[in-house]
Amino acid sequence: MDTLELLAHPVRLRVVHAMRGGRPLTASDLVARIPDVSRATVYRHIDLLVGGGVLEVAEERRVRGAVERRYRLRQDRAVIDPDAPLTREDHRRGFAAATAALLAEFGAYLDREGSDPAGDLVGYRQHAVWLSEDELLALIAEMRAAIAPRLANGPAPGRAQYLLSPILFPIEPSAADPEPS
Repeated sequence: MDTLELLAHPVRLRVVHAMRGGRPLTASDLVARIPDVSRATVYRHIDLLVGGGVLEVAEERRVRGAVERRYRLRQDRAVIDPDAPLTREDHRRGFAAATAALLAEFGAYLDREGSDPAGDLVGYRQHAVWLSEDELLALIAEMRAAIAPRLANGPAPGRAQYLLSPILFPIEPSAADPEPS
């Protein structure tokens, strides 16, 4: 299974999101983090991610006669190669999976006891902005500069893990594009 096919599934994306916290987790930990998905489904997708090299076994130990595995995310394998040629259908599938995962994550957040969207500063705003190519490149660079240093943050007292999902695409053709006939 190629990386796009492996990651373009909402449950597998949610497992990857849960693993991005930087600490090894057991399958039971992942089931607890994704409560709206059955245990069997989570286990099946963990196996696929391990088989695809996205997750690796960080440690094993015996617990009441069974082997408990802690999994670690391989950051280098949890991305789709930016140089890989993707078809429009590949983009459509990837975006659909990412959107489905985002909806499921948000639903799980709202269903969690004590969730407080206002207190947690939840935001989901959309803005339509006019940008030249140079302005767009500058905006992307500024966003990367703001986000990239925080990707290295690990768990610590007073920290909560957030899902940040920037989405950017043109909503109409640029002025340089020919008018449709």
